[in-house]
Amino acid sequence: MLTEDSKPLQNPQTYQYVFTVFTATYNRRHTLPRVYDSLKAQTYRDFEWLIVDDGSTDNTGELVEQWQQENLFPIRYIYQENAHLHIAFNRGVGEARGELFIKLDSDDSCEPQALERLKYHWDAIPLDRKEKFSAVTCLCKDTNGKIVGDLFPFNPTDSDSLEIRYRFKVKGEKWGFHRTETLHKFVCGSEIIRTNLPESVRWNKIAKMYKTRFVNEALRTYWTDQPSIMNNSQHPRKDAIGAQLNHLDILNDYTEWFRFDPLSFLRSAVHYSRFSFHLGNKISQQIANIKTPIGTILWLIALPFGYLVYLKDNYTNKNV
Repeated sequence: MLTEDSKPLQNPQTYQYVFTVFTATYNRRHTLPRVYDSLKAQTYRDFEWLIVDDGSTDNTGELVEQWQQENLFPIRYIYQENAHLHIAFNRGVGEARGELFIKLDSDDSCEPQALERLKYHWDAIPLDRKEKFSAVTCLCKDTNGKIVGDLFPFNPTDSDSLEIRYRFKVKGEKWGFHRTETLHKFVCGSEIIRTNLPESVRWNKIAKMYKTRFVNEALRTYWTDQPSIMNNSQHPRKDAIGAQLNHLDILNDYTEWFRFDPLSFLRSAVHYSRFSFHLGNKISQQIANIKTPIGTILWLIALPFGYLVYLKDNYTNKNV
């Protein structure tokens, strides 16, 4: 489980760097050079690159060793048996030596001034308000230079990811960092392995306690020339544990945002029911998990639709 009061992975430390740039990888030897080239070009140099290899079989380690020998900036490489992204992320947070933790995907790139600009926006937050903030988030662009998704309503917007999603309805790929110290407080349990746990589970929890500065500056390039690191051809049942948890959290913990985006909450109710059926949860068990009146009403409305989507999943993926 992911909770606000979970024990941190390790005690806060005296950090060696301002940034830990974290990359989780799985058989991405052919795209990792994008990340390396981006980091070589950074105008701000107070960072380490921490790579957690989630069970690659393409000799990624040999490539990283070559870069380590070039010694252009600190690179650490950790190999683990395949467990999935959120487990690799937890490992990265536990190993980080940077005060600010930023995830750069294994098939993406960023602007040469990316870290410099993110640090600038962080330093621009007034000191008397800074303890309430954990993050800076910026825009992404595609390989043609076009902004991906929506702009933030103001520049900057001091808010949180829940308000940005439900009230301002900002969509699309975004990028940024969190304080490493904050991430220690929001730990993803190691009991959920080899299945996807949506990152929003963690970000939503953080959003209830900390603010983010959102800026309309595109600093990361979002590449779409490679298939997702997730296997989208697998049966939805494979990721049902994490998906159910994500939508149940929404129905239980965030219904104060219902009035801003009721359809989004109704969709979560449908998917909660859908993935509960994939897990073999009976109707009595499903309703017992919901702790809010709004969540219960939405689930009752959504139940037949969730069951129909569950049946469609099984029909569409019967040979998977």
